[in-house]
This record gives sequence, structure tokens and C-alpha cells, in this order.
Amino acid sequence: MINDLKKDGEARMKKSLESLENGFAKVRTGRAHPAILKDVLVPYYGADTPLAQVANVGVEDARTLIIQPYERTMLAAIDKAIRTSDLGLNPVTSDVIRVPLPALTEETRRDMQKVARSEAENARVAIRNIRRDVIADIKDLLKEKEISEDEERKGTDDVQKLTDKYVAEVDKMLAGKEQELMQV
Repeated sequence: MINDLKKDGEARMKKSLESLENGFAKVRTGRAHPAILKDVLVPYYGADTPLAQVANVGVEDARTLIIQPYERTMLAAIDKAIRTSDLGLNPVTSDVIRVPLPALTEETRRDMQKVARSEAENARVAIRNIRRDVIADIKDLLKEKEISEDEERKGTDDVQKLTDKYVAEVDKMLAGKEQELMQV
């Protein structure tokens, strides 16, 4: 019974790490990466559609993304969607759309670092909340006399070790992202 709770908690903690990876993908570094445009929505036949569903997004060189729409009529809509997104990008449109990524200034790098730290802290909080929920479930089992106090103590210690492991993983991911942001 405790093992089921621990497995469920670990699965939820893994999802928190995946969410952190997605958050880090949105944080712009000096290099071009298609994930930067992942959340851009383009109006397509009356519905907001993710950019990846209406165009092919690739990397032309280290500082330029290239977007090839599946339909030529979508060029203007994609251009406008990128400009109105809060990414601060100015696409250049011809037969394809090129999105040059401006070099990051020291101030911009610091701002991106703050965003990355915020994402990491949110992941840590989510992991701690999962720990709290699992420990509460274990204490409920103890109250209902389904487990002994020794089992409750061991289960609580195991959940804490799991939490420490995933918080350390978050810290490692944050350190990697910060190092990537500070590279010129």
C-alpha cells in the first residue's frame, strides 16, 4: 500500500521535471531552437493553431530560425503571430520566414536567468507539494490502523529521500540552464 503511494508520488515528481524541461525550452538562450516558438498560436481557418501544425520550423544557423508554411497564404498570419507574441522577435518574410534571434545583452541574460530560476522554484514547490500529499496519505493509513508506526516512519523517510533526489535533479537542470544562458 505504501509502495503504491511512493510509486504514484515518484511518477508525479517525474512529471514536474518534464514540466520544468518544457519551461526551460521556452527560456531563450543565444542559440536558435525551434522550441522557442512552441507556444506561438496562428489563426488558421478561424481557430488558433500551434505554429508547428501549420508550418515546418527549423534552424538555419546558430542565430536564425527558418519557418516554411505548408500553405503560402499563411505567411502573413505566421509573421503577425510571431511579432505579436511576447518573445520580442522580428521575422523577415519572403517566400519563407526567417527569424533572426538578436544577441543577448548582459541585462537580457540576467533577466532570462531570473525566469529560469523562477521555473526551477516552481518545480521545487510542486515536488514538495507532492511529498506533502503522499505523507498525508501515509498518515491517514496509520490513523486507520492499516499500517504500523514503523511502516509509517519508513514510508515517510523514503518519500523524503525521493523528494531530495528530485529537488537535486531540479538544481542540476537549473545549473545547466544558467551555464547555457551565460555562454556568449
